[in-house]
Amino acid sequence: MPTTEAHTGNDDGLWRAGWYRFAKALRSPNFGPRPAGAQTDLIVLHSISLPPGEYGGDAVQQLFTNQLDWDAHPYFQSIRGLAVSSHFYVRRNGELWQFVSCDERAWHAGVSSWRGRANCNDDSIGIELEGLEGQPFEEAQYETLASLCPAIAQHYAIAHIAGHEHIAPGRKQDPGAGFDWQLLRGHLGWSPHMFPPQVVQR
Repeated sequence: MPTTEAHTGNDDGLWRAGWYRFAKALRSPNFGPRPAGAQTDLIVLHSISLPPGEYGGDAVQQLFTNQLDWDAHPYFQSIRGLAVSSHFYVRRNGELWQFVSCDERAWHAGVSSWRGRANCNDDSIGIELEGLEGQPFEEAQYETLASLCPAIAQHYAIAHIAGHEHIAPGRKQDPGAGFDWQLLRGHLGWSPHMFPPQVVQR
């Protein structure tokens, strides 16, 4: 059940208790309740690949569900024991997965601040894109974002969208220079005020 926003009483054909109809559901244990009074008004875009730059496997799903074999690749030792999650994950081919109800707090942002508020996990929805920071993303991923983001905005009071690099500058660099914010803006048709000033000015 949602803890701060009573969406279950007025679910529509796209949503049920914070779960999006067109995503493959794989529940992560890494989540918690949003703080009382939290307003879910921010979408945060990330990039992830495990090992970095390798695509197509199931390591990301395994990481988000605490099933990753830390000994399967040398890189995994550097993140051993990490407990994280995201609401959504968009694969290179546009395939969409969901790990945490959007009514709940996923563990994707870490130490962060945006629109005058800290702890962005409390009131944001995290979307991971299969990719590597600084490298380009696939058109299929933008197409998925073009349908997912409006669906989120129809159900939650989204007023901002930003990258992990914007909410945690100096600590994070994803999705990075390879992400085409102008293409996403064109797909969404959202006001420039919803985007980080850095990407609007490009």
